[in-house]
Amino acid sequence: MRPGSWILALAAFLPLLGQANDFPTQARVEYVLRCMDYHGERVYEVLYSCVCSIDRIATRFSYEDYVKAEVLAQLRSTAGERGGVFRDPEGAEQLARKYVEVTEAAEESCFSSPEPP
Repeated sequence: MRPGSWILALAAFLPLLGQANDFPTQARVEYVLRCMDYHGERVYEVLYSCVCSIDRIATRFSYEDYVKAEVLAQLRSTAGERGGVFRDPEGAEQLARKYVEVTEAAEESCFSSPEPP
């Protein structure tokens, strides 16, 4: 490879890298801590599976869409008119459904194997 060619090759892949890794470190850490609490223990195996889970989620959502989807998924069960605000916006139900599907698939994939992924 000629000198400088690697820069062109890297530039071609930067958009792909940005899409899968635009989650801030703090958001990833918060997810992993919540995931570990949910799974009941803070041990290495659970840590590894939770990291795997957020990495898989990050490949399916931009961070901005992930935050929107997470809020919609959590608040769509709010009863009455107050909950309608979270159910009615265009695409809200679809985004919330995608969040549930993606997070469940990530959890299933990362927690189902006895060996770390």
